[in-house]
Amino acid sequence: MKVYFYTRQGCHLCEDAWLIVNIAAEELGLVVMERNIEEKDEWMEEYGLMIPVVEASGEVIAYGQVDYAALFTKLKEKLTNNLKK
Repeated sequence: MKVYFYTRQGCHLCEDAWLIVNIAAEELGLVVMERNIEEKDEWMEEYGLMIPVVEASGEVIAYGQVDYAALFTKLKEKLTNNLKK
């Protein structure tokens, strides 16, 4: 399952969320790929007002103030659903 973390340089909310995302991903055995929205116009347009954004399997599952419990639950659910396919 692909998990992306959309961020931008200097985003303090993103720094806090990055720690939460990595802890949840590590517990589930997932790898998170970080993407700076300033690198692509389409990312800037889509996520510019939402960052930080966590996307898993093509769906935004968390943004803004990222909550560990909610994120972990959604990632685990996505992972379980992907394993069933």
